[in-house]
Amino acid sequence: MAKTKVVVVDDSALVRSILSEIINRQPDMECIGAASDPLVAREMIRNLNPDVITLDVEMPRMDGLDFLSRLMRLRPMPVVMVSTLTERGAEVTLKALELGAIDFVAKPKIGVADGIRQLAQDITDKIRIASKAHIRRHVAPAPAPGTATPAPVKAVTMASLGRASTEKLIFIGASTGGTEATKDVLLNLPADSPAVVITQHMPPGFTKSYAARLDGLCKIRVKEAQDGERILPGHGYIAPGGMHLTVERSGANYIARVQDGEPVNRHKPSVEALFLSAAKVVGPNAIGIMLTGMGADGARAMKVMKDAGSYNYCQDEASCVVFGMPREAIAAGAADEVLPLNQIAAKVLERLRATAGMSLNRV
Repeated sequence: MAKTKVVVVDDSALVRSILSEIINRQPDMECIGAASDPLVAREMIRNLNPDVITLDVEMPRMDGLDFLSRLMRLRPMPVVMVSTLTERGAEVTLKALELGAIDFVAKPKIGVADGIRQLAQDITDKIRIASKAHIRRHVAPAPAPGTATPAPVKAVTMASLGRASTEKLIFIGASTGGTEATKDVLLNLPADSPAVVITQHMPPGFTKSYAARLDGLCKIRVKEAQDGERILPGHGYIAPGGMHLTVERSGANYIARVQDGEPVNRHKPSVEALFLSAAKVVGPNAIGIMLTGMGADGARAMKVMKDAGSYNYCQDEASCVVFGMPREAIAAGAADEVLPLNQIAAKVLERLRATAGMSLNRV
């Protein structure tokens, strides 16, 4: 079997050495080059034709984001970002994912050498996933400040949704490629949408920036979930990195429960934990959405949701960066509909309208 060829791009000689060593220890991959800046990397990519590159953000001669933007426009290929775990690092990483990077590794600000060695399994897993990911050939440039955002799906008003906005909850599970996929769904929900509860596999330190980024783009309010808070219509709640998010009932209200605990399916937060709580607490008033991601986290629980009366959507293979999680949910019999990403929000709104109509007919 041919090995996955990797080029490491980082301005630190120590980091280049450690990443090369970690990669070369794997039987299925090899580091075929290590570049100190994007201009050197450009020549290596041209001459060595790697399968995946790891890319630092802050480098001399050309910023990592500028290089990524040009690379994804001119020669799209799988990129795993290596970002410092800081607030700025989180912001830049989210921008990199928007530009087309497959995933990221958060290296510690202090004790970098030991930190990267401890992350060896995570790094190599993400390189493997990236090597099989679907790469977008064209990434549209971000709009300049002050320019209008593309119009979302036609808004549905509270008047047309009736009680659906307060009775229903939307649950989203996602992993690799999911930051942009979740954004696509949320952008197309109206301000009076039912509440959306989201588990996206992300490490601590990144979900707060991710929620703030979505909050600035979407019609609904988006925030990092807090333990014990009431779940309200028109809001999105994102599981904090490193914590499980579930829902509970308190009288007539839904409550967010954010708790530490053992990883589930190797993940914390886990889609499985969220979806099992949806099945138990929300039942037929739940709408489940499984988006792009590697592995099977949440697949079994999504089937439990369906058995409890929820209606579930899975993203189709063609629009996924990685089809793993939706594929496993479909195989488990959890999906009611399998759709391209750009149709999911519209279909959810259609179902909510139909639900509202049925509720009015029963009055």
